[in-house]
Amino acid sequence: MMEDYLKFIANRRLSQIGLKEEYPGTTNPFPWMSEIMDLKKEKNFFETRVIEYQTGGALSWD
Repeated sequence: MMEDYLKFIANRRLSQIGLKEEYPGTTNPFPWMSEIMDLKKEKNFFETRVIEYQTGGALSWD
């Protein structure tokens, strides 16, 4: 089963970059695994590092 899953992932990656599938006809033996991987794409704002900072304009306090 694990070998089938690796072939499925390889086919998916190859098609994402525009190449032909290396293992035609391979299906995903672990459909729940794809759901878990897709959920990891969502990030909690408070658990991530800020990498983009907005600079403030000139403020006048007078």
